[in-house]
Amino acid sequence: MVSAPVVRILAVLLGVLAALMIVPLGVLTLEGDPDRIAFALSIAIVAGAACLMWLVTHGIEILLRPRQMFILTTLSWVLVSAGASLPLILGAPQLSFADAVFESVSAITTTGSTVLVDIDDLSDGLKLWRGLMQWLGGIGIIVMAIAILPFLKVGGMRLFQTESSDWSDKVLPRAGGIAKASGAIYLGGTLLAMLTYYLAGMTPLDAVVHAMSSMATGGFANSDASFGVYHDRPLILWLASFFMLCGALPFVLFIRALRDTPHVLWRDQQVRGLIGLLAVVILGLTVYRVAGGEPFFEALTQVAFNVISVVTTTGYASDDYTQWGPLVVATFFYLTFVGGCSGSTSGGMKIFRFQIGAIMLFTQLRHLVHAQGVFAQRYNGNPLSDEVVRGVIAFSFFFFLTIAGLALGLALLGLDLVTALSGAATAVANVGPGLGPVIGPAGNFSSLPDAAKWLLSLGMLMGRLEILTVLVLLTPTFWRK
Repeated sequence: MVSAPVVRILAVLLGVLAALMIVPLGVLTLEGDPDRIAFALSIAIVAGAACLMWLVTHGIEILLRPRQMFILTTLSWVLVSAGASLPLILGAPQLSFADAVFESVSAITTTGSTVLVDIDDLSDGLKLWRGLMQWLGGIGIIVMAIAILPFLKVGGMRLFQTESSDWSDKVLPRAGGIAKASGAIYLGGTLLAMLTYYLAGMTPLDAVVHAMSSMATGGFANSDASFGVYHDRPLILWLASFFMLCGALPFVLFIRALRDTPHVLWRDQQVRGLIGLLAVVILGLTVYRVAGGEPFFEALTQVAFNVISVVTTTGYASDDYTQWGPLVVATFFYLTFVGGCSGSTSGGMKIFRFQIGAIMLFTQLRHLVHAQGVFAQRYNGNPLSDEVVRGVIAFSFFFFLTIAGLALGLALLGLDLVTALSGAATAVANVGPGLGPVIGPAGNFSSLPDAAKWLLSLGMLMGRLEILTVLVLLTPTFWRK
C-alpha cells in the first residue's frame, strides 16, 4: 500500500534531514570535536537511503489520493524521527535505540521530553542538533496543519478554512502558497528571537537553540535546569514568553495581519480565548504566590513564563512549579490538556475545541428548557456545521481515551499513578515535562523502562498527528480496495 509517490516524497524529506545535519557537522568540524564522525556517518546513511528511494521511483508522477496521504503523513514523522536519532546513537551520548528514538520523536513532535542527563556537557553540535530537530518539527507541523490535515478532514484548520470568509482566496490562492508564507514568518520569527535573546545576554549558541525551540514550542534547552539558568534574568523570561506565545498563534492569521488587517489576530475568537485564559490563570496564580510572601514582579514573571510554557505545550521550566503548592500542581495538570491555537506549532487539544464544546453545552442546556426551540450554533460569527461538531466530539473522545489507555499501560509497567497519568497526558498533548519527582520539571524520563519510552513515543506521535490520522490506519475499511 506504500505507493511509489509516497516513497518519492519520503526520499525528499530524508534528503532535507541529511542537509540539516550538515550544520552541526560544520560546527563540530571547526571545533575538532569527535562527534563530527557520528554526524558524518549519519549523513551518509540518511542521504544514501534518500538517494536509493529517489532512484527506485524515478519518473513517477507525484499524485496522491487521500488514502495515500494518510499513510504519507504517518510514515513521514516515523521515518524522519528514526533518521534524526542516528547522531544520538553514534555520537557522544551513545544512547540506546529506545532512548535515541524517544529523544528524536520528542524533538520532531516538539514535545520536549528528554532522557538526556548532563546536557550542559554535550558538544555544541549535539546541542545545535536538538534545536534543529525541534525547528524542523515545527515547520513540519505548520505545513501539515495547513496543507494536509484539512484536505483529509482531520485537525482544526478545516474549520477556519471553511468559516473565515474564504480566507484562502483573500490571503494566497493555494494551500501551498499559504504554507510557504507561513514558513517565511516562522523563519523570520526565529531569526528575531535569536537576535533578541543574544542582545538580552544569552551566548550565541543558547540564543540560536532557544530561538528555534521557542518558535517551535518545543522546549529543548541547553541545560538540565532548562530556563532555570535564567531564573534571575526576567528580561529573558519575558522574551521567551512572547516567542512561545507567537508560536502558539495561527500562522495564517499572521499572514493576514501582515498583508491586510493588523487587528485580525484580536478579532479571532480562538486567539481571544487563548489570551483570556492565560490572563486569568496568570493573574490568579500570581495572587496566590504573592499571598504566600513572594514579591509581586518576581511572582508574575515566574508564573507567566511557566503558565505560557505549559499552555503553549513548549515545556520550558524556570522553576520547579510542583513545589508551589497543591493548587498550582492541579492547575498545571489541567493546563497540560489545553494547547494553543489550530494552525500553530502547539500541541494539546487546541483552544477552539474547548470553545466549541462550551457552545454545544450551552445549546444543550437551552434545549432542556425550550425543547422545541431552534438555536443556531456559531463560531467566529459563522454557523457550526454538523461535520465540525462531529469532528470535535470524535477527536475529544479519542484524545482522552488515548491518554487513559497509555496511562494504564504505563501503570502496568510499574510506574506510580502520578508519573503514569501525567506522563501519558504530557506525551499525547506534546507538552514535555510531567508531574512528580521522576518526570516533573526538575526531572527527566531517563529512569523509565524502555517499554515505557516506546509507549510514550507512540503517544507523542499520535498526539502530534491528531490521533485520528493514525487510528484510521488501524481500521479494516481503510485497507480495502
